[in-house]
Amino acid sequence: METKVVVTALAALAQESRLTIFRALVQAGPAGLAAGRISEITGIAPSSLSFHLKELSHASMVNSQQAGRFVIYTANFATMNALLGFLTENCCGGNPCSPVCSPACSTEKESK
Repeated sequence: METKVVVTALAALAQESRLTIFRALVQAGPAGLAAGRISEITGIAPSSLSFHLKELSHASMVNSQQAGRFVIYTANFATMNALLGFLTENCCGGNPCSPVCSPACSTEKESK
């Protein structure tokens, strides 16, 4: 993945509403969501939603497809996975790595 593409994708996700929209689409999976449903789930007004979806689409983070009178939006999983791969390709100097502490571990420490 080219650095310029990575920067565009990260910039699109570096805004609270767009990150919320993208996470909702990831949760919806390949079936995606209609714009009206995204608005309901996220609480983002339709006029603002269209702006944010356009920005995510421009960054190739979401895809859209006409389905009758609805537009269905889906997360672009290929771009998401390429972005994650780019961010972690040199993780731990190429050695297998794992989190230092899992959520269960931090809960155990808090209770002690």
